[in-house]
Amino acid sequence: MGNLRLRKIATSIVVILFILTAMIQCTKDGVNAPLIQRAVVDPDSTVFASFYDTVWINQRDVTPDVNDVIGSWGVLSIIKSNCGSSACHSGSFKPSLATYADIRALVVPGNPEGSKLYQLITTSEVAKAMPPVNYGVDLSVTEKTKIYNWIKHGAYERPVLEDFRPAAVSLITNGCGSANCHNQATVGGAWARRNLISVAPGDTVSYNYINPGNGSVTIYAQLKEPKLSQVWNAYKDSARKFAADTVANASFRPYKTFGTPIVASSYRGPLNTYDDLIFDIHYPKSLRTNGTPLYTSPSGVKYYNRGNVLDASSALISRIDSTILLANPTTKVWATKHQGDMAYGDGGLSRSEIALIKAWYFADPNIADVWKYGKDGSGIFKYRNTGTIIKKN
Repeated sequence: MGNLRLRKIATSIVVILFILTAMIQCTKDGVNAPLIQRAVVDPDSTVFASFYDTVWINQRDVTPDVNDVIGSWGVLSIIKSNCGSSACHSGSFKPSLATYADIRALVVPGNPEGSKLYQLITTSEVAKAMPPVNYGVDLSVTEKTKIYNWIKHGAYERPVLEDFRPAAVSLITNGCGSANCHNQATVGGAWARRNLISVAPGDTVSYNYINPGNGSVTIYAQLKEPKLSQVWNAYKDSARKFAADTVANASFRPYKTFGTPIVASSYRGPLNTYDDLIFDIHYPKSLRTNGTPLYTSPSGVKYYNRGNVLDASSALISRIDSTILLANPTTKVWATKHQGDMAYGDGGLSRSEIALIKAWYFADPNIADVWKYGKDGSGIFKYRNTGTIIKKN
């Protein structure tokens, strides 16, 4: 009885193996080719893609600190793990895929779709697909996306601005721009509640935020489109114009502000878009929000906005990276403690993410040098541990 049962089990295993082998071979030969879907639809442009796993950023401390290195599964590792074994393209199979030069030869910088490497990992033609269909593995969507973005941004051996910016901007706008945080709609709704702007009944909506820690509920008024864009863009235009010439453009001085004393509880300046980030860097929120009025007009309007946009004691990057201190660009007085609260003392963002944001900040030409190195280039950011000042290379 027992031997009969064992023979039946063995027979079943053989049948299953035969069926699986046939299915693989059919797929390989093209019978089931329509079932293979290897292409990536609309690759996520915000996925950071470097060639190597470890990227030491240019602005790192003389003794690299925790927020000075970007760790990410790079293109080389992706290809080696899927294609570069000793039995494949690191051995007898050509082309070799062991070095940057090897892999770079298979791509057209800026054109993933026209690059042989990307074509091979996304084609559904079984005779061309790499890794081979019967190899048993395929690159993940994220891995294919990294290769796509790396090629799209120039296929450089070391990351450049085009690699840093999409990922860094996404980290800040998505991580900080939520409804209860640095949000345009929430700011506009708060202004509406305080009668700082005129709104119609359909211009606002309520948003209930449930605190995950204690379950308490905060109700935010939020401004809706198209009123939201009209109000927020007009505010930014006004602040820019006033800062350009505080005397000639005195009538453009913004009177809307953030946090106390204008509202009962504080709220934060918006960081929903790339333009919001550039605006916040060049016109720091701390200068547009003061505890007491800086000027009161004859009609009683209170203004909390300073005229000198460089008389600032905080900046976007110093609020993110707790390893650096800021010197006021005007007074040149150094802060005595870190301001890394936006990343909760480097707990809200990973160390790699903070390093990536820092690399973007100093590489982006849309951020003025004065907000990187100060008015005279002597530096306005220094590392707390070593005192090293970040200067232009």
